[in-house]
Amino acid sequence: MKKALKNPGVQAFVASVICIILGLLIGYIVLLFINPEGAAESIINVIKNFFTWSRANKKLQQFGNTLSKTMPLLMCSLSILFAYKVGLFNIGAAGQYVAGSCACLYAALAWGWGWLPCMIFAIVAGAVLGAVVGMLKSYCNVNEVISGIMLNWISLYLTNTLLTKVKEVASPYTMYIKDVNPSALLPNAGLDKLFNGNKYITIAVPLALFIAIAVSIILNRTKLGYELKATGSNKNAAKYAGMAEKRNIVLTLVIAGGLAGLGAAMLYLTGYMRWECTQSSVPGMGFNGIAAAFLGGLNPIGAIFASFFIQHITDGGQYVNTNFYSSQISDLISSVIIYLCGFVLFIKLTMTGMINRSEEKKLQKIKAASSEGGDR
Repeated sequence: MKKALKNPGVQAFVASVICIILGLLIGYIVLLFINPEGAAESIINVIKNFFTWSRANKKLQQFGNTLSKTMPLLMCSLSILFAYKVGLFNIGAAGQYVAGSCACLYAALAWGWGWLPCMIFAIVAGAVLGAVVGMLKSYCNVNEVISGIMLNWISLYLTNTLLTKVKEVASPYTMYIKDVNPSALLPNAGLDKLFNGNKYITIAVPLALFIAIAVSIILNRTKLGYELKATGSNKNAAKYAGMAEKRNIVLTLVIAGGLAGLGAAMLYLTGYMRWECTQSSVPGMGFNGIAAAFLGGLNPIGAIFASFFIQHITDGGQYVNTNFYSSQISDLISSVIIYLCGFVLFIKLTMTGMINRSEEKKLQKIKAASSEGGDR
């Protein structure tokens, strides 16, 4: 058992399960305090999500909706993860996601571009924002957290301003892509048939999974990945070894920004959501990516499952019984679980410390027993 728990992958899995259970337990306790009558039913419905539907075709459709929103969350998770592996905390992923949203929607609705140019434009927009943070970090020694947070808000209000040119007259939402420029919608490639005709299931699903695998390979199997991680561990040592540490920092945040921008394109170019030009807060997708990255043990493959779980729980909140609770209670439950995801690394370190102390005690007993045998 101890040998298995020494494995980083097993530790990450166990820590994630503990956080999930604790989050659901706290959510259930909150429901009990508010109204014990519907607490059990509501927390079960949150866990079940689309399984609450009795008809199989409806389950497939709702599963498709959850899956379509999982892919952009996965991209934001990979953005956070990629930067964190290089010793950077890309909290600006939220702003890079916003920049990608602005780029793909404006290109689709104002310029009439097709889906591929719109997607590339979203990647470029996110990458440019990441490059700004990277250059400030490398050449001006500005902490990436500070510059990232500031750019989040700049991106939000700039996006609100630009997208008012392509919004509906009678509402704060942007126009429907399907009505203005259907060529900007991501192709389904027949995947919608697997989900009872859910039109929001597009090539974004296999593309996101492919990118997650590619990120894992780049970080763990390439020279570039080694140099980036070496720079993150000690940029002075990397410089001494002949690595371009400043370039590596900028490149890391460019890639991270591009991933977040791509995530926005994977959501808005499906037509599932529209941008609200009056919103005063940065979309939560970028911040939820932090939770998904840590819940997945900072592993690209683990991030796939963590992103799906977080989106599953978030969507499951809509099935809370509103006769007993306000509609915001679902957001509270989801937030508690997401908050606890940040403790995955702490739990992993605690487990490692307990195992090491246990082995030290065992070794001391063996030494004590051997010394006693020698004295005899």
